[in-house]
Amino acid sequence: MVFSSLLFLFLYLPVVLLIYYVTPLRWRNGVLLVFNLIFYGWGEPVYIVIMFLSTAIDYTHGMLVERYKRRDDDRGARLAVCSSVVFNLALLFFFKYWDFVAGSLAAIGLPLMPILGLSLPIGISFYTFQTMSYTIDVYRGDAPVQRNLINFGTFVTLFPQLIAGPIIKYKELGDQIDHRDYPVERFASGIQTFAVGLGKKVLLANNLGQLWDAYKALPAAELTTAGAWLGVIAFSLQIYFDFSGYSDMAVGLGRMLGFEFARNFDYPYISRSVTEFWRRWHISLGSWFREYVYIPMGGNRVSRPRLCFNLLVVWGATGIWHGASWNFLLWGLYFGVLLIVEKLWLGRRIERWPVPLQHAYALFLVAVSWAIFAVEDFSQLGLYLGAMFGFAGGGAFDGAFFYYLRSYLPTLVLACAASTPLAAGLWRRLPERVWKAALPVLLLCVLLLSTAYLVDATYNPFLYFRF
Repeated sequence: MVFSSLLFLFLYLPVVLLIYYVTPLRWRNGVLLVFNLIFYGWGEPVYIVIMFLSTAIDYTHGMLVERYKRRDDDRGARLAVCSSVVFNLALLFFFKYWDFVAGSLAAIGLPLMPILGLSLPIGISFYTFQTMSYTIDVYRGDAPVQRNLINFGTFVTLFPQLIAGPIIKYKELGDQIDHRDYPVERFASGIQTFAVGLGKKVLLANNLGQLWDAYKALPAAELTTAGAWLGVIAFSLQIYFDFSGYSDMAVGLGRMLGFEFARNFDYPYISRSVTEFWRRWHISLGSWFREYVYIPMGGNRVSRPRLCFNLLVVWGATGIWHGASWNFLLWGLYFGVLLIVEKLWLGRRIERWPVPLQHAYALFLVAVSWAIFAVEDFSQLGLYLGAMFGFAGGGAFDGAFFYYLRSYLPTLVLACAASTPLAAGLWRRLPERVWKAALPVLLLCVLLLSTAYLVDATYNPFLYFRF
């Protein structure tokens, strides 16, 4: 079940909200836990077992960490944290990376592991990172141990951000799991944020995705340089509106249920450097790796060689987190190298460039990264990158490029504008009485247009579900 589906919008969500709000406060977490499991199990009921196992293991380990700390047994507490981390990483490895490693070994003549052909549990990369944060936060003293199993299960399985983020650390949500209020203003803000996210996903990402799919499917001999760039620009906008739209919907749903989640995107395409881009893109993932991997490895307070090593490890892990394929590792290392170059040599020089040149520099490198991210087959990736840099089998332009450009130009222009703070800035300048009258009308239009699209559409992917 996805948020941008008629089933979710007109059946699941209304039923959840109705039952949730007629339930007494002390029972709401239990009711929400049931609905979380129904949501997750809708498409993969077998994998609910994993959710139960993950919840039980991390709940138990949190109690062990707290017990050892109370006895001043730091070694025992550390072992409990390590045990929890090993379990979560082993779970992630088995379902997400086993076949990747087995296939890679077999490809070089070392069939040491059987290929199991297991389907990937939806959102496993997100919820394993969330549950790992719990025992670490308890050990560090950043959060109290959760003694209520129902409350802890609600945190692990919280459906608004369960299967595609944002990644919520336990210390950020623990207090809200135990106690939260339900002001009408927060609920109304949740509806607004959800509607904006739905519009991003359905009206922009889905349409741009069809343009990218058209170019990705072209034989290399027919791909032109202009077409390759048009395709990767379409994908750059698709993945932004797909994922930021989902994140907005998750934040909106959280507010409807009384929770407040942190923002996951901050207009990344207005960045002036790669470093700034990663401060604005998928903020929760960057924060997780920085706090639980990069800083424990020494962070910036190390020698230059060790700093380079730390960054390459973190960004290699960031890349492979996205998918069990070599192109994702390459994508992560590509950013690791760029960030090392900016941190050690180029960063201050970029600040002296003209602002338009800074934006062009960042957008160019990010666009190249999305080609690496999107094309998983290495032979096709080489051909696609070659086409982007002038080695296209189809030449510089062709009739198809101009046809697609004309057909998608309004959507591309709208998407480019919507990826900046321009519209929000203009909106804030309107008189209060104007925007208060216009806002409900605009939100209703977005909901109606999105519903009309979903009624008629067969193309409705969520890119980050596979992660």
